[in-house]
Amino acid sequence: RYLGVGLGLALLAIGSGLIGDGEHERAALLAEASQEKNPAGSLAIFIAGHRRRQVTVTLVIEVVLVAAAGVLAAIVDVRPDHVTGDAVIALLALAMGVRNATVRGLGVPDLTTTVLTMTLTGLAADSRPAGGTGKGSVRRLAAVASMLVGAIIGALAVKSSLVLPLFAAALLALVALAGYLRFS
Repeated sequence: RYLGVGLGLALLAIGSGLIGDGEHERAALLAEASQEKNPAGSLAIFIAGHRRRQVTVTLVIEVVLVAAAGVLAAIVDVRPDHVTGDAVIALLALAMGVRNATVRGLGVPDLTTTVLTMTLTGLAADSRPAGGTGKGSVRRLAAVASMLVGAIIGALAVKSSLVLPLFAAALLALVALAGYLRFS
């Protein structure tokens, strides 16, 4: 689970590297639309109730979409103010939307995949100093640490090349898929 969150933040950092000055609003709208109106996410919800199949299909879709973004970045000059940058952002947002739909559909507790603020809010609100029980704190801290590591790795990697981190992210998703199939 946490690998997927770290991977998601790495993808977010990669996508952020595609956004140039004055492009933030357009890129944010594109990413949001790709996640909200996501046919692949609808597929993940459609196969709900079949946990193993749902997770497997989700990971396969994520591998394909992230690898497609890597291939696109390898064969064309991806620029923030061009349709090529928008295409990479859309592919990554679709991948994240599929994961979000699946995590939501499976009811994974204490873990929001793209909203770090909610995880931190839950951590603070349910902490013992705030009068809570502290339940879920270890899981939330692991999620936050995973997101932080993924974001740092993604941000550093994208400084040298866009292709390498995209293929690395696809490979991590493939490893997660293989691990899931092997151990579930």
